Amino acid sequence: MPVKQAASILSTYAADTSGVCSALYELGGMTVMHDASGCNSTYTTHDEPRWYDCDSMVYISGLTEIDAILGSDEKLIREITETAEKLSPAFIAVAGTPIPMITGTDFPAIAAEVENRTGIPSFGFPTNGMYSYLRGAGMAFQTLAERMVDGTAVKTREPSVNLLGLTPLDFSVNGSAESIRRKLEAGGFRVVGSWAMGSSLAELRQAGRAWANLVVSASGLSAAKTLREKFHTPFVAGAPFGDRFSGKILADLNQAVRTGRSGISYAAPPTYGEPEIAVVGESVAAGSLAWAVAACTGKTARAVCPLETDPELLPPGGAELSGEEELAGFLRPYRIIVADPLYRPVCPKGCRFVPLPHEAFSGRIFRKEIPDLAADFDGFFRKFFERGFA
Repeated sequence: MPVKQAASILSTYAADTSGVCSALYELGGMTVMHDASGCNSTYTTHDEPRWYDCDSMVYISGLTEIDAILGSDEKLIREITETAEKLSPAFIAVAGTPIPMITGTDFPAIAAEVENRTGIPSFGFPTNGMYSYLRGAGMAFQTLAERMVDGTAVKTREPSVNLLGLTPLDFSVNGSAESIRRKLEAGGFRVVGSWAMGSSLAELRQAGRAWANLVVSASGLSAAKTLREKFHTPFVAGAPFGDRFSGKILADLNQAVRTGRSGISYAAPPTYGEPEIAVVGESVAAGSLAWAVAACTGKTARAVCPLETDPELLPPGGAELSGEEELAGFLRPYRIIVADPLYRPVCPKGCRFVPLPHEAFSGRIFRKEIPDLAADFDGFFRKFFERGFA
């Protein structure tokens, strides 16, 4: 049965163009959205919490109707080149939006011409606003891994790791990035680079020095596979929520270093009969939280991903659902549902709803209520779960 793609109740996730911008925001490059103006204002207003506190070279091309009808590739290339000569960015990224998709703009070709004229590494991303931020950020991280990482890097003497897929669209700016780094350092791992919150491009260039990579969201998986091909670096997928699951991630990272084999830390979640708890969200975060909640409650929890994701990132019993009606039907049997507050209207009556705001879905509306699960999972658990699960 075909899935209805129209939504009458739910909002939409941040688009792939925003994902590109978010992934590259702190790295000293120049990112150009090829659009009239709307995509830039949506990104800066709703999808980028660092906009008012951290400078970044994110621009809009100012695409006009005449440009779209007659073609404006040379104009776009010329304006990017002139701007780059003034700003001297570390790299140039050009990302697409719905209008260039309709006119068939060749972004890799435009980037190649820009790089030829400027001598600056340039990337063209065929984003179009039809997919989520995960695809855009994933393309950006993969390109960084392919083009910007030092191929002669030597492994560190101590155990070390890169964090892949770390953007405020999934982890906000509430200290989560720093908390994840501290968790790993406390577990004996030096963090070589955080892709891409809290690290410079120079640090990301040294990614080959790490002994393992930790994929904390689906946007980091393609980069992890690229780094595995280039440096034989294994990866582990999981977000360190709670002491028990964080301990499992650290054990899996140590095993990956010893054996060279990659793995998914939440691939075998604790099970206690029929599932009663559904965790809705990005696949790695949902899978990790479902594992941690199940371990603490003694109730089986399932990850439900309403975003595109790689099948290997879904744990057993997990579901990838894209339709509003399909999601509502799937959630009907669950007693407890953990999700962004905007999902409440499609949840069954009588369920216990646990609000977990997601920046990529509800934007800034509930930003102050987003918990730092890496630092205070226990506080989140006590607030919403402990009563009734003694």
